[in-house]
Amino acid sequence: MFEVIKDTIIDTLKLIPFLWLTFYLIEVIEHKYQKKSQNIIKKSGKYGPILGGILGCFPQCGFSCMATNLYITKIISLGTLISVYLSTSDEMLPILLTEKSDFKTIISIIGIKVLIGITAGIIIDLIFTKRKEHSIQEICEHEHCHCEKNILTSSIHHTLNTIIFIFITSFFINTLMNYGLEKYLKNIFHTSSILTPFLSSLIGLIPNCGASIILTELYLNHILSFSSLIAGLLTGSGVALLVLFKNNKNTKENLFILFLIYTIGVFSGLILTVFS
Repeated sequence: MFEVIKDTIIDTLKLIPFLWLTFYLIEVIEHKYQKKSQNIIKKSGKYGPILGGILGCFPQCGFSCMATNLYITKIISLGTLISVYLSTSDEMLPILLTEKSDFKTIISIIGIKVLIGITAGIIIDLIFTKRKEHSIQEICEHEHCHCEKNILTSSIHHTLNTIIFIFITSFFINTLMNYGLEKYLKNIFHTSSILTPFLSSLIGLIPNCGASIILTELYLNHILSFSSLIAGLLTGSGVALLVLFKNNKNTKENLFILFLIYTIGVFSGLILTVFS
């Protein structure tokens, strides 16, 4: 239990700089550069999924958390958010490098995730061009932070509220992992075949970096196929989904995003299975 608490604290602390920076930037933009930023975003928004796919592949889930808050306040599009989620590598890359995996395999995994992320993001933005406009005031009203008085204070307030929520949820998930969930998942993959992309994509949705660790270890131990690994890693965005459900009060929209990510992950896994 001590290890579970320690890991949860460390994982949570890593996110604080990303979350605070995001909230701070959002409020600065909202208060000082709202009109200018909206014009810039409208002009360059179509390139959002490309930029999101490239930046999202860095080995941490902090950027996906940042992108989540930027989406909630309508600074980035739905396609850009999905692109970031799909390309996010989380703990996959460090594990593969530690295990001295083949460099071509590593590049292939990252490249496929980024390509799928960018493609899906562009298509989604073409389909869903309109959505209700949100602003940081909506978050402020719910949190009662009075951000119009002090940007720094309110950004810290938002960050603390989000971090507490993440810590509690991560502790629960880490506890399950520590007490047998990981072994149970390994047993399931030993007996599955065509259903594997569905299962691995489902595991990827677990809002914790442990999901990417499990999937990568299963692949390295020849329990999980390459296509099923991709399916699971596509849906894995770390704790970003926790941030989404915590800060975005539109539950239907959150569930729709969850559905999109899972569907893309499963579909991609099945396609790769056929061609491999």
